[in-house]
Amino acid sequence: MKRIPRWAFRALAVLMTMAAIFGQAATLRAQEPAKEAALAEDAKPAEAKPAPEASVPKEESSVTEHILRIAGQTIPYKATASTTLLKNDKGEPVASVFSIAYVRTDVKDSAQRPIAFIYNGGPGSSSVWLHMGAFGPRRLVTRSAAPTGPAPYQLVDNASCLLDKADLVFIDPVGTGFSRAVGKGQNKDFWGINQDVKSLAKFVGVYVNRNSRWNSPKFLIGESYGTFRSVALANYLQSHDGMYINGIVLVSSVLDMNTLEFNTGDDMPYIFYVPSYAASAWYYQMLKNRPEDLSAFVKDARAFATTEYAAALMKGSNLGEAEKAEVAKKLAAFTGLSEEYLINANLRVRLSQFEAEFARRRKLTVGRYDSRYSGATYDLLTENAEYDPSYSAVQGAFTAALNKYVREDLKFTSELTYEILSGEVEKQWDWKHNPGPDGDPGAPSVNDDLVQAFLANPNLQVEVENGFFDLATPFFATEYTMDHLGLPANLHSRIHFDYYASGHMIYLNEEELPKLKNNVANFVDSATKP
Repeated sequence: MKRIPRWAFRALAVLMTMAAIFGQAATLRAQEPAKEAALAEDAKPAEAKPAPEASVPKEESSVTEHILRIAGQTIPYKATASTTLLKNDKGEPVASVFSIAYVRTDVKDSAQRPIAFIYNGGPGSSSVWLHMGAFGPRRLVTRSAAPTGPAPYQLVDNASCLLDKADLVFIDPVGTGFSRAVGKGQNKDFWGINQDVKSLAKFVGVYVNRNSRWNSPKFLIGESYGTFRSVALANYLQSHDGMYINGIVLVSSVLDMNTLEFNTGDDMPYIFYVPSYAASAWYYQMLKNRPEDLSAFVKDARAFATTEYAAALMKGSNLGEAEKAEVAKKLAAFTGLSEEYLINANLRVRLSQFEAEFARRRKLTVGRYDSRYSGATYDLLTENAEYDPSYSAVQGAFTAALNKYVREDLKFTSELTYEILSGEVEKQWDWKHNPGPDGDPGAPSVNDDLVQAFLANPNLQVEVENGFFDLATPFFATEYTMDHLGLPANLHSRIHFDYYASGHMIYLNEEELPKLKNNVANFVDSATKP
């Protein structure tokens, strides 16, 4: 056997060592992807993980007893400020809805007493406005057509409260007031036309069941977007839950959002706004020959808007310069705007432009909710209004008054912020609703809901309250909507109109508040009769 040299053993040892080193390196490289994957898993953003469920609070309630005098009557009543848990189809809580209910306590059979469910709009508004301004038992005193100013504020017994005619339930939809999504509920479950209607219907159902009010005449009272909500809610309650509604009160209404949108190529909103612009010009005495009668002047503005003005707009780019100048002259006589401005605007003045231009010579911007209010214009060259003086004038007062009243008078305490008007709700609102005949959703509208509600319940009645100085939801657009529903004459006759020398929030004119109360009270009486 041949002897192996010593150097060979040394070489073999070196080779084995190198193999071991390379083998370890290969093993490390093979393990690296797994290590990287683990690091990547750890580095995933927190939002990729399922969001923790919102905690589910217990239902809370505070009951207090009070007395109110209305039109010579002494009315004892119970106020219940409470939260109600709404549940999904699996029986899981998804929302906590805050409400304040006022029930007259000297009635023998409350089961047959009328009851009204009341809310505001936004979307994203609490019920504070109709509650503390119009129909609740306590009312905030504000300055008419001027800023109310900072605290202290004055709360007084409301002689225009509706409690003599019906029990009242003021509701704050989810995302407003103290109402919040809870448990497995999310904002998207409630922030949309259909979602909102279903949640409000669920609340109404829970309230009616718990308080034995199925046999009570039922009314829905909403303001602004709350009118849009009321019509859809009435149709849903009747068709889905078999709960028929006696009457709907629409305060400053909009049922077709397209009537408020100044879209290119659509001249209808410009026509709808002329009478409201004219009413504003009448109030500010911006007219050369100002008539004494506002109603008669508004009637003339309607006639002009639907004839000469509408005909001129229909011609579009084919309108001659001479005819444009003639129409501008007449339009100026109604609106107080200059002929030059109207010609430069091609006879079409959007709302935000009117707010900025109308009183520019006085260095003022006029209010959108109520054109009787005005405030200083910061940028005198601005084309569009920078803010709404009518909202700024009362926001702080209503916020403070509501919080004081609920927490001190009604003894309901909460660490939550009471959301008066949430901008987040409107930003995330789902506007999809009923598709048109060809499946195209088009502009949001509840016109068909109102038609269906009338067809299912021919005894339904509707009361429409309109402010002449309301630039947010112009009364002429509402009239047009109601006149173009295509209802048979007997059903169309069940829609009633009232008008006030006020803006969007009719009750901010204290002289008009008693008239508003009397009209709604008479409506409740008439819609309750068999």
